[in-house]
Amino acid sequence: MLCSKFESSNKCNQVEGCVDPDVIAQKFRNHFKKSYTANNVRRGKELKEEHYVMRDKHCGSPDSDISHVDTEMISRFIIDMKRGKEADIDGLTVEHLQHSHSVASVLLSKLFRLILLTRRIPSGFQRSYVVPISLPKIKHCRTKAMTCDDFRGIAISPILSKVFEHCLLKQLLSITKSENSQFGFKKGVSCSHAIYTIRNIVDRRVSQGFAANLCAIDL
Repeated sequence: MLCSKFESSNKCNQVEGCVDPDVIAQKFRNHFKKSYTANNVRRGKELKEEHYVMRDKHCGSPDSDISHVDTEMISRFIIDMKRGKEADIDGLTVEHLQHSHSVASVLLSKLFRLILLTRRIPSGFQRSYVVPISLPKIKHCRTKAMTCDDFRGIAISPILSKVFEHCLLKQLLSITKSENSQFGFKKGVSCSHAIYTIRNIVDRRVSQGFAANLCAIDL
């Protein structure tokens, strides 16, 4: 069943010729399960084992300093989080944290420090549910025979894990950086900056009498 957060006037009531909600839900379950399954199961297991071997031999960690994960930081993250998001699998939302007692931030700081010390993520942080969203290119659900391939999945993660991710990201930002030529998934830059850069490159090449060939890949 689609969440009300993502419903629109262009609501889809039929997927792969089925209108029964239970049957459609099962089809989505099988479809997204394939997306999270390795194409080569044997190779997937080999890569997993290689990862564990490398992790056991690893010395030193950027998360060794946990002193910064304090009540003040967590409280600030919770206040700045956007409201109006869907509830997680346990029914918790940002609003629950923002209106909770101040002791919640104290307890979360202790929990997050324990996670960083033991390097073990609670099993609850690994639980989420997937909401199927129709692709932007699908404009008329009622006039087109919709299939599972016409939808993408959005995972609704536990709200507490999102707060922890903010704390972890805060610490990792000091040791990670990307190339100046990267525009996506980067704070302070957007598509307009990428377009401006491409336009300057093309104009310069053309003004010098060269041809400018462009290749666009949509992933």
